Amino acid sequence: MPTSRSDLADLTYFLAISRHRSFRLAGLELGVSASALSHALKGLEARLGVRLLHRTNRSVTLTAAGEELRDKVAEPFGTIDQAVESLNRYRDAPTGRVRLNVAAEAAPLLLAPVMPIFIERYPDIEIDIAARDQMTDVIEDGFDAGIRYAGTVPEDMVAQRLSGELRWIVVASPAYLEKFGVPQHPSDLEHHHCLGVRLGNAHIYRWEFEGPEGEFSVPVASKVLVNGGRAMLAMALAGTGLMYGMEATFAPYIARGELRPVLEDWSTMGPAYHIYYSSRRQVPTGLKLLIELIRELRPLGL
Repeated sequence: MPTSRSDLADLTYFLAISRHRSFRLAGLELGVSASALSHALKGLEARLGVRLLHRTNRSVTLTAAGEELRDKVAEPFGTIDQAVESLNRYRDAPTGRVRLNVAAEAAPLLLAPVMPIFIERYPDIEIDIAARDQMTDVIEDGFDAGIRYAGTVPEDMVAQRLSGELRWIVVASPAYLEKFGVPQHPSDLEHHHCLGVRLGNAHIYRWEFEGPEGEFSVPVASKVLVNGGRAMLAMALAGTGLMYGMEATFAPYIARGELRPVLEDWSTMGPAYHIYYSSRRQVPTGLKLLIELIRELRPLGL
């Protein structure tokens, strides 16, 4: 039996009812009265010749035929909805300014790879990025959103994951390793020159590892302390000492032979980057589009 225009509309109603298990809630989603939905479902059931729902005064459940229909049509209808939604960017070009407060390493690793495509797609949106490790109240300081590691995101914020888990390793320059040797176990670090980073909360970062007995941390005695990873990276490249950080940060230097990873058997996975923003404010269009693009391109996985 060919599918009519009425069938397509009624199938949309059916899917909403199956999601909510309620005519009233489905009606609120669709902007249609519960009685209109009931009438449409009866018509659909009559045309199909099968009962799709069990209806009582207290509950709405799917019949076996209803479950089979839902499973077969939900994905195609979802694809149609996504396709229609994706056309939004071809309507009136979005404009505005998005202010972000992000962890220092998130700017080059997560944002830089997507920026060329973002500004090409949305030339009228301005992105204002403050890259710093010090935590701040993004709302009080006038930012639209922040990007931090999971676990450091304030609990009263809406958060979305932007990356996969991040591998943390120890590296050093070939010159340093030739002069001082290669550590074989994290306990060897006490005999090496280690570069320490001071976190945004002024604490010294402990180097974390994972071995046969699980995860553990090492409070290294740092010969040099800095409050930014990029400054510490320059020192590691110069042969000052061992550096601990994200593998993604070191990848281009390792590829060029400027740094070498050590203690690889003890490396550990750290939390993913999340973007967070207030649940009490409307999310700016530019921020929504940026989140969508990062999740589409996945510069650090997802």
